[in-house]
Amino acid sequence: MGAVAEDLSDSAQHPTLDASATTNNDQRVYFVPYRWWKDAQESSDCDGSKGVLYTATRGSSYGGPMKIINNIFNSDLLFNLRREEDSVQSGENGEVGVSGRDFALVHGEMWLQALKWHSDAKAATKGGKCFSVGEDDMADIYPLQLRLSVFHETNSLGVKISKKDNAVEFFKRACKIFSIESDLLRIWDFSQQTTLFFLNDKNKIPKDCQWQSAQEICLELQVYGLSDSMKCREGKKDDMTPQSVGTNFSVSGRFGEAGSLGLTGLLNLGNTCFMNSAIQCLAHTPKLVDYFLGDYAREINHENPLGMNGEIALAFGDLLRKLWAPGATQVAPRTFKSKLARFAPQFSGFNQHDSQEVLSFLLDGLHEDLNRVKHKPYVEAKDGDSRPDEEVADDYWRYHLARNDSIIVDVCQGQYKSTLVCPVCKKVSVTFDPFMYLSLPLPSTTARTMTLTLMSTDGNAKPSQYTINVPKNGKCEDLIRALSLACSLRVDETLLVAEVYNNRIIRYLEEPADSLSLIRDGDRLVAYRLAKGLDEVPSVIFMHQQMEEQYIHDKLTSSWKAFGIPLMGKFNDIVNGSDICNLYLKLLTPFQIPAENVTNNDNSSERNSIEEVAGMEESLSSNLDGNSSCSNTECTGSTSDGQLQFYLTDEKGTVKESKIVMNEPVKMSGVPRRLYVLIFWPIKHSAQYDTGLLSSLPEIFKSDISAKRPQESISLYKCLEAFLKEEPLGPEDMWYCPCCEKHQQASKKLDLWRLPEILVIHLKRFSYSRFMKNKLEAYVDFPVDDFDLSSYILYKNCQLSHHYMLYAISNHYGSMGGGHYTAFVHHGGDRWYDFDDSHVHPISQDKIKTSAAYVLFYRRVVDV
Repeated sequence: MGAVAEDLSDSAQHPTLDASATTNNDQRVYFVPYRWWKDAQESSDCDGSKGVLYTATRGSSYGGPMKIINNIFNSDLLFNLRREEDSVQSGENGEVGVSGRDFALVHGEMWLQALKWHSDAKAATKGGKCFSVGEDDMADIYPLQLRLSVFHETNSLGVKISKKDNAVEFFKRACKIFSIESDLLRIWDFSQQTTLFFLNDKNKIPKDCQWQSAQEICLELQVYGLSDSMKCREGKKDDMTPQSVGTNFSVSGRFGEAGSLGLTGLLNLGNTCFMNSAIQCLAHTPKLVDYFLGDYAREINHENPLGMNGEIALAFGDLLRKLWAPGATQVAPRTFKSKLARFAPQFSGFNQHDSQEVLSFLLDGLHEDLNRVKHKPYVEAKDGDSRPDEEVADDYWRYHLARNDSIIVDVCQGQYKSTLVCPVCKKVSVTFDPFMYLSLPLPSTTARTMTLTLMSTDGNAKPSQYTINVPKNGKCEDLIRALSLACSLRVDETLLVAEVYNNRIIRYLEEPADSLSLIRDGDRLVAYRLAKGLDEVPSVIFMHQQMEEQYIHDKLTSSWKAFGIPLMGKFNDIVNGSDICNLYLKLLTPFQIPAENVTNNDNSSERNSIEEVAGMEESLSSNLDGNSSCSNTECTGSTSDGQLQFYLTDEKGTVKESKIVMNEPVKMSGVPRRLYVLIFWPIKHSAQYDTGLLSSLPEIFKSDISAKRPQESISLYKCLEAFLKEEPLGPEDMWYCPCCEKHQQASKKLDLWRLPEILVIHLKRFSYSRFMKNKLEAYVDFPVDDFDLSSYILYKNCQLSHHYMLYAISNHYGSMGGGHYTAFVHHGGDRWYDFDDSHVHPISQDKIKTSAAYVLFYRRVVDV
């Protein structure tokens, strides 16, 4: 906490003084740390006058508890000091002054005596010169203008400190001193001046105090010993010198702009970033800030059965006051979180949730808690029939206000026109409904980028990757067509697309009409290049496992582990195991490392012979049939010849049905459409092939969160147009037509009719289908300084502006199931800040537009 001094006279000049130059004519009143004054009084012959104690109280005729009234542009510090009649004392009531929240008012001579004592005490311990009041002492004095109102009925002084009356620096220091949010503020008046304020005869008020009205006195104090250089608020009593009282102020412990009200972070209590993001956006909504920093409690509706007995409003109001308290650092929203979980159990616990969902609940909850309507009348809305839209809209709005009247309605609610048309009888139904926010769809972009791996089935080419563009809402046939063009597929060839996971094929994409929305960005797809006309010819799918060595408890062990992309080949006639082996070795040809690059290639000349796979049958059989791992000695003995082993398996590659023996018939039941074979690779064999190339398989799309803009962008106006576009209702949203007397799939058209002062726009990034959930990472290009809705508003007779300015953004980074929420907030002048939980940092305006923007907050501006 810093501090400020104020003077009761207009003659507060600060020339260099010495003790002889000071007389009793100095009528100025000094505001000093209580402990600093008390130490001098107890240890010297300083004036021992009794002090009149004042304590800061929660009530005030200014409108409630001590607070900063802030409408973003102007700030006033308001509180009151209650005179403690039973505490007219010198302060012998236990330990005081240590917290830095106790102060004293002394006249000029008292201040000079105390200053002399402290100077002499310092000189006695260090050896110094005679006392004089020098420039260093005067530099620590500064004036503060304040206005006092005397309330005889409460025996208190109302105090108002305004930025209009004081220099910005002095006002910031006052904000740091007089916060009573967390600690009790006590002031002892030893100057015997405040008792004059309670006299009815204003002629007895010191002549330097100016009456501004019948109840208001304009004063100036001189503050000493409370400079910004003070570091220790909770230091030892022995160290409470003028340089060690107070607290250094910083925003969120990271941003050092003293007195920056509202730049306060929120602690993450465990996956509560979604809540913090929404709160910071609301906590910087101008009209709501003014409202909750005022006497909002008088509007709480305790009778509303739809409300929460005012508990949500009180919890939010208390949290907002803490965020805007002078000198506040980071705030832990535990009380608010517990209230939220109590009334909205879906937000209980510490799982990640949606910032828009908690925002929706909070706006509704605040509205019901603060609804000025105590008894809601029954209102039956009537169809428009042939009446003018203006008349029908006004009726609907009047009906709505008869049941709903709160600060949320005043600031955040608008009205849109809804038109339904029956497809059968052409009945038209027009209603005018209120809205709290607009949920805008993100129009599908023209293309989706997908990366696949193309595999040969004849052993003539290495795997190759292709990145193609397909329609956003396309089908599998669109994918096959685009990939066929990209890889120059011949007319006698076709493609079979499969998804690979954990080194095995988990599904085949064989239905041309299947939607591409079934393919997620994190999937890995392989397209096998096949000859046409072989649909009836069985396929062989080869899966691989290799021996891996590792140390466990200082013992070298080996185990079999799956690796690589499954290989596929066609066969017309399989007679024995040699046919299987020949086909597999043919498919491996592109992965073979040239002989000169193989460090141990004694057996390389024999690779294409069948004999290389014959010697391992007996040596590996015991390990493959039973244990999945073996000791180093056993493995070495069984793989010394570096040969392959083949087994029939299932489509998952987890079952060894029967071993395939060279030159012996393959034991199959009938002729399967697909034959799955599992191959075991010894360690020496792996060194002869590029297994890295065999294992390379990219995701369909790898998003880059740090990138400022994805490849494609959408205008916010396009999102709005998509929201206002006429479209048929879904089968689950059928409309009951009163003429047809049955549910019909009517067409629906929305139009904006009334716009609120605060326009909240939710971008529908999260999509849900029967099979999957997905997040749309599209970059939305939204206006910042001028969001012009003039051409989108249907009601043209309204005199209000249709231009809006962006002031807050709730961002979501990451994927559907997790990620992280932050907020960007416009605060003070043209500055933007990044609120990342407890951390608050400035951010340039050109950085606020990202593909993470999720909820946008606009405020109405006057037409230029």
